[in-house]
Amino acid sequence: MSENEKKSSFGLPTNAYTELKPGEKYVPIMSADKEYSEVNFWSVSWGLLMAVLFSAAAAYLGLKIGQVFEAAIPIAILAVGLSTATKRKGALGENVIIQSIGAASGAIVAGAIFTLPALYILNLEATFIQIFLASMFGGFLGILFLIPFRKYFVSEMHGKFPFPEATATTEVLVAGEKGGGQAIVLVVSGIIGGLYDFIIASFGWWSEVFSSRVIPIGEAVADKFKLIFKMNVGAAVMGLGYIVGLKYAAIITAGSFVAWYVIIPVFAYLGSAITMPVGANITMLIKDMTPEQIFSNYVRHIGIGGIAMAGLIGIIKSSGVIKTAFSLGFNELFGGKHENEKSAIRTQRDISMKIIVTGISFTALLIFIFFMFGVVHNLLHAIVGLLIVLIIAFLFTTVAANAIAIVGSNPVSGMTLMTLILSSVILVAVGLTGVAGMTSALIIGGVVCTALSVAGAFVTDLKIGYWLGSSPYKQETWKFLGTIVSAATVGWVILLLNNTYGFTGNELPAPQANAMAAVIKPLMSNQPAPWMLYIAGALFSLILTMINVPALAFALGMYLPLELNTPILVGGLIAHYVATRSKDEKLNNARKERGILIASGFIAGGALMGVVSVILKSSGFDWRLHEWSESHGAEILGLVMFAAIIGYMIWDSLRAKKD
Repeated sequence: MSENEKKSSFGLPTNAYTELKPGEKYVPIMSADKEYSEVNFWSVSWGLLMAVLFSAAAAYLGLKIGQVFEAAIPIAILAVGLSTATKRKGALGENVIIQSIGAASGAIVAGAIFTLPALYILNLEATFIQIFLASMFGGFLGILFLIPFRKYFVSEMHGKFPFPEATATTEVLVAGEKGGGQAIVLVVSGIIGGLYDFIIASFGWWSEVFSSRVIPIGEAVADKFKLIFKMNVGAAVMGLGYIVGLKYAAIITAGSFVAWYVIIPVFAYLGSAITMPVGANITMLIKDMTPEQIFSNYVRHIGIGGIAMAGLIGIIKSSGVIKTAFSLGFNELFGGKHENEKSAIRTQRDISMKIIVTGISFTALLIFIFFMFGVVHNLLHAIVGLLIVLIIAFLFTTVAANAIAIVGSNPVSGMTLMTLILSSVILVAVGLTGVAGMTSALIIGGVVCTALSVAGAFVTDLKIGYWLGSSPYKQETWKFLGTIVSAATVGWVILLLNNTYGFTGNELPAPQANAMAAVIKPLMSNQPAPWMLYIAGALFSLILTMINVPALAFALGMYLPLELNTPILVGGLIAHYVATRSKDEKLNNARKERGILIASGFIAGGALMGVVSVILKSSGFDWRLHEWSESHGAEILGLVMFAAIIGYMIWDSLRAKKD
């Protein structure tokens, strides 16, 4: 028995997070030669219940605070708790299915609430069936478009992508199944990280973000030169950076530094002499803007253009994978030989390409019927809408999967904004404007947004299954049911909340949907979009590709706020530090692996307590020290507490032993 097989008897194999050497194979915990309990009444019923509960909770909270919490980790924790409480033996395969079905909730919610509430905000007619079908069809496309890329992302790129969220979820499932020392490390770090982030969110004892404005000279530099340093001091974000690793963390943060320390100051310098507003739909002078406003009005659009071009470059680079997938589908459809289904081993078997191609064709037909008779009522407009959905969803699927694989964050709002702009321009060109045009563009955006959100989340599920040894075709099959249930729940919740509160007041501000509504209205009136900024971002990605720098990671850094990128770099530096302190490679590996457990605990604890915190706040329990938490003193204390938790992570990681 090999070292890796021995290791898998009590935890993940030693090569779970490293690139495989020539001839080396990854052996998951659940052997490919054995059958395990995965899909049964227990796992499916609990998975569907999780999908309903988390869809309703995530939709309400997302519309209230503008962020959708990641459901995968809390669901994994609950699944482990249920199997432990009922003393189920060999529940690992079942827990993967519960998590996979239930996690459809967060993905569907993110796709729906970013766009579809804008229909109500603009006083357009929208029915339950429109919201339900837009979410369901988008989810189906996301699943079907991603499956042909499963082997590429989870197997062929083994060890090359960090998959931070999948890592944290996998560690939760493994610790729950195996117990022992791993479980203790994960639980202790989960409690510490969870309480740390809960105190920030619920009590405000210290600020969540530290900035250079805490000192007078920092305030002056930010006002005069538009230069500012910001850092989120949360444990979960830093843990995410540890798993991402120094390589990608440095590239992501480099993109952020170029945005904030090169492009924003240049805009500010030129804007100081400009006496009129510049840019599409902007009414404020550049010289009167803060660095944050320059970022949101100008620089973030450069990041969106960079992400879009990085996606196209990724499609070109993976053309061989796409060609193989299409060839396999063609051969299966017309009676050729294939190696899938019964001939493939359990852990490598996907839904057959025949079913995937048929599924995409059938879904496309249903989308056309939906657009034709439920949205636009015009043959040309329905065909154009269908083509927009299929082309953009397919092109951006790999972007979403890449983003999740690298940094654990899906830039779905940016890609949806690009979709809305492109679809609006095309729809106006074919004569669809006004109320009908806005309705069509938003529903098209909802389908695409959900497809990308589901594709990004699903690659996490499939990576978890790969590490643990689940059956991919079972995950893929039952994901559809989770998608249907989540889409129905989200449609009902959005309709209910609109009738109860509306989406324009303080009760449910729906920030993303209001932003989409603000974008779509002028576009349908032939007002300009910031095309030059998108083009600049696209050229950035081309240049980075020329010098062999991962363009998507860099563009993500330009798109995401500075305060989220700097702690990712801190986490990456910690990972590098603990893995290089000794001359003994085995000791270094042991320390790095213990650090991954600690980081996973921080992420899991932060995710779980974040849900608790938001539920408490939305229920009227507000214990936050608002005045203090927004003071410079709270920011300084936040930096001190961040240093303390960094010190804890380094100390605990270095305690690892070789054996």
